[in-house]
Amino acid sequence: MRIAVDVMGGDHAPDAILRGCLDALSILSPEDELVLVGTQRDLDELLADRGVSNARIRCVYTPQVIGMDESPAKAIKSKPDSSIVKMAWLGSKRSDLFCDVVLSAGNTGACVAAATTQMRRLPGVHRPGIAVTIPAFNGPLVLCDAGANPEPRPMHLWQYGIMSSVFAERALGIASPRVAMMNIGSEEGKGTELISQTHELLKESASTGHVNYIGFIEGRELFENAADVVVTDGFVGNTMLKMAEGFARSLMKAIVTEVVNHDPGLMATLEPVFKELYKKNDYHEHGGAPLLGVNGVCIIAHGSSEARTIKAAIRNCRRFVTSGVNEGIVEKLAEIGSPGRSEEENSE
Repeated sequence: MRIAVDVMGGDHAPDAILRGCLDALSILSPEDELVLVGTQRDLDELLADRGVSNARIRCVYTPQVIGMDESPAKAIKSKPDSSIVKMAWLGSKRSDLFCDVVLSAGNTGACVAAATTQMRRLPGVHRPGIAVTIPAFNGPLVLCDAGANPEPRPMHLWQYGIMSSVFAERALGIASPRVAMMNIGSEEGKGTELISQTHELLKESASTGHVNYIGFIEGRELFENAADVVVTDGFVGNTMLKMAEGFARSLMKAIVTEVVNHDPGLMATLEPVFKELYKKNDYHEHGGAPLLGVNGVCIIAHGSSEARTIKAAIRNCRRFVTSGVNEGIVEKLAEIGSPGRSEEENSE
């Protein structure tokens, strides 16, 4: 397996990203290869400082870097030789140095745009979406979209439900994943026109047995095992994700503080429990999230990724590549056709 990493992307790039790549070599198979994408000066200096000379590492130099605060659409057009664009090209089957997976912690919008234009979309896919796996007490939960498409159409959200269901089944091993729509209430008739139309599309697919759609859920049910896949737009999904991350950190700090104030000696006993609990809910331990719908494998990591985040993301790459998620998505969309049309029309 060959993995391309945008070393220049992220709040702590390039140093933390490179350290994560080097740390990941110990968990990769001997035949795996890392392709580091970035400016020649940064890559050469960082590798020289660490005395790295590894046959499983090769560098692809790019003269441009897209900043975290740049407009994605403008940056992709004005910086065609940037590390993000070059990384995405390496994930295209048209590339001479084809990589099985591409990974970046850089500008999310630019990653999505570059992957869509360079790698292109899978047959039948309208808009790619980011599917984040969230740890919960009763097992993993898939949230899609987490930031790729803040202004989707009903067809986009319907496809996120279908694609995420395939991902949950094939990559996470969840049989017949329960798919739900995020809404302000569980009752029929609540929500915006976008939610209402998507709801009808998913209900139609459920009636034909193509997806296990269970209806609406509210935000408070997210961690209560109410669903395995939750569909929402990129704006709401990204906001929910970051709020959950912040709340988890805040809650852990509050619990530790209360224990110390109540009985400092008790902290020594409970410390291993707290560490394990924090590890299970720390996004750094879960790496990146796949951009579902592109014709290849693109993993988008958190902008604040540290070395351990990148190592975890690289560790999880093999699971996505070998699980056949893309093949499953293409098969499922072809099987369903366009919702609202008859089988005869879909076969035309």
